[in-house]
Amino acid sequence: MVDGVLDVDEAAEVIPFNYAITAYGADPQVDGLVKRMKEGDIFVPLFSLSAMEADVPVRFQREYVWKKQQADRFVESLLLGLPVPGIFLVKEDSGRNLVLDGHQRLKTLVSFYSNDWEGGPFSLESVQDRFRDKTYDQLEPSDRRRLDDSIIHATIIRQDQPSEDLSSIYLIFERLNSGGTSLQPQEIRVALYHGPFVELLTTLNGYRSWRALFGRKSKRLKDIELILRFFALLESSKKYSRPMKGFLSGYMAHRRNLDANQQAEFSQLFQDTTDAILDAIGRKAFKPKATLNAALVDAVMVGVARRLRANGDISSRRALRSAFSQLLRNREFQAAIARATADEENVKSRLELATKAFKKVK
Repeated sequence: MVDGVLDVDEAAEVIPFNYAITAYGADPQVDGLVKRMKEGDIFVPLFSLSAMEADVPVRFQREYVWKKQQADRFVESLLLGLPVPGIFLVKEDSGRNLVLDGHQRLKTLVSFYSNDWEGGPFSLESVQDRFRDKTYDQLEPSDRRRLDDSIIHATIIRQDQPSEDLSSIYLIFERLNSGGTSLQPQEIRVALYHGPFVELLTTLNGYRSWRALFGRKSKRLKDIELILRFFALLESSKKYSRPMKGFLSGYMAHRRNLDANQQAEFSQLFQDTTDAILDAIGRKAFKPKATLNAALVDAVMVGVARRLRANGDISSRRALRSAFSQLLRNREFQAAIARATADEENVKSRLELATKAFKKVK
């Protein structure tokens, strides 16, 4: 369960590895890394998905969280010539490099070189006396050269086959982030498949009817994942196979660069679907037992959306509410949303039953 949502544990699912990747090492100097960070050749998309700057891709990584002492000690390690951990980058088709691991270190260096710590000067504090209270420009020339010339090893990864699907990079990112508070599958998807579709999912996640049905926003992006799952099962349920996280990642890769017309179509259908469910069934539609049930969400959403696509607006709230109540009493449907919810047969069963239940609603 993530953020109060009853669902399959995607993080525990295993995706078969069937991809060709190339990984090679490089030893860039610190001043070169800082320059490339400032120019955007190396970039770190952040989790803050709103207020995007122009020409910057949707961001995914957690915000900068190092405390000043951590930042000081990292810079000091380089000044002293001590070894520091390497970074992991993914080379995209555009030639830019996506940071998989190393955001905090790289951001620290950019901040030090720019003399900017939370809006004030970045002078070293928790360090040896010879460096204390000095900014980058105030370092002795020999120390500044030593820092500029320091090496941080970079492992650069490129997926060769299939080039349009970043699933192997997904796996690497997942494993790099296996320590501490692990990233959830949807957080990783947003990392790898940033683009128009992610922006659409983020926008739809703020839609009033969806927020009423789901509740407060999920810190781990579970609400955005369920919107993705709705579209994936609505369009590609016949292609579904376990694991769920592999299916969703493949669909997100396929729809990554959704064009404007498709975005408008997806947006309208999502809004009409959530409006109909909220108006007829109410805020508890997805929470039959207090906890939001993800399998119930995808079945009801897909069933109602198929009805809307086939026959237009639903005029009878009573008919939709009655069909929903009958569906919940169906024992086969109850089983399909209660256990092994990612199994192919259960996914197929609940979608078919929901589609049938809402098909004749006027």
